[in-house]
Amino acid sequence: MSEENREAAQLPDKYAQAIAASNVVEDDRQVADAVAKILADHYQENNNKEVYRFLFNSIDLTTLKSTDSPQSVARFTEAVNSFAEKFPSLPNVAAICVYPNFAAVVRTVLEVSDVKIACVSGGFPSSQTFEEVKIAETSLAVANGADEIDIVLNLGYFFDHDYESLCDEIAEQKEATRDGRLKVILETGALRTARNIKMASILSLYSGADFLKTSTGKEYPGASLEATYVMAQAIKEYYEKTGLRVGFKAAGGVATTEDAVKYYTIIKEVLGEEWLTNELFRLGASRLANHLLSSIVGHEANHF
Repeated sequence: MSEENREAAQLPDKYAQAIAASNVVEDDRQVADAVAKILADHYQENNNKEVYRFLFNSIDLTTLKSTDSPQSVARFTEAVNSFAEKFPSLPNVAAICVYPNFAAVVRTVLEVSDVKIACVSGGFPSSQTFEEVKIAETSLAVANGADEIDIVLNLGYFFDHDYESLCDEIAEQKEATRDGRLKVILETGALRTARNIKMASILSLYSGADFLKTSTGKEYPGASLEATYVMAQAIKEYYEKTGLRVGFKAAGGVATTEDAVKYYTIIKEVLGEEWLTNELFRLGASRLANHLLSSIVGHEANHF
C-alpha cells in the first residue's frame, strides 16, 4: 500500500474528504518559489514603523523557562504594566504567555485590560502525557485565568497515521478551553515537508483550532516562512469553505524586526487585510519585543 493510500485509510471520513478536496500546494519547491516571490515583490512596502507598531501589538510576550517562579513571572507581568506608563502612545503586546501554573499569578498582577493571558498546555512541549492529564491541565489553566491555550499537535499519532486519535485529542482540549481560544502548534520543524504541514493544518482546522501555530521553539527548528505559506493557504481554503476565520501564530526563532516583517508580508499577501489584527495574527516571542520597540522609537530600548 502506498504512503498516500495508507494515510487515507486511517482518516475519518470528514477529514479524508477535506484533505482529498484540498488544493493547498504541497510541493516544497513551489512553496519556496512562492515565498521568494512574495518577499521580493512586497517586503519593502511593509518595512515601516506603522507595520512595526502593529507587529508589536501582535506579540505573545513569552517566558517558558525551567527557572520561572511566581516572583519572576510577576516581575515579567509588571514590565507589561509599566510599558503602558512609559510608552503611552504605543500599543501594548497582545498577550502574556506562560506555563499554566502561572496563570493565576499573571491574572493577579496584570493591570492592562486589553492584554490577554495565554498558557501552554497539554504536556507542552512534547505533548507526551495522558490525554486526561492534558484535559485537566487545560481546564485548570482556564479556571486560573487563561484566555488562550497553546497545545502541541500529537506528533506520535500523526506519524503513526492515527489521525482519529489526534483529532479527538484536539477536539477534547478545545472543549476544555470553554470560551477561550485554542492555538494548535504543528511543530513544523518536525513535520518538515509541505505535504505533512498541509495535512496537519487541515486536521487541526477541522478539529476546532482557533489558531494554527508553527512551533514550540524547543526541540525542533522553529518557524519558517515556507511553513507559514502552507499554513496560510490552508487557513484561507478553510475560510472559503466554512466562513470561519482562524488565526495564525509564528513562534520559535522569530527574533528580529526583519523576521517579523517577513511573516507579516506572507500573511498579508496570502490571507489579506482581514487577518491584519491581533485577533488573527500573533508572534510568539521573548527577544522580539525589544527589537521591535527599538525600531519604533529609533534607538535601543530594552524595556522587557
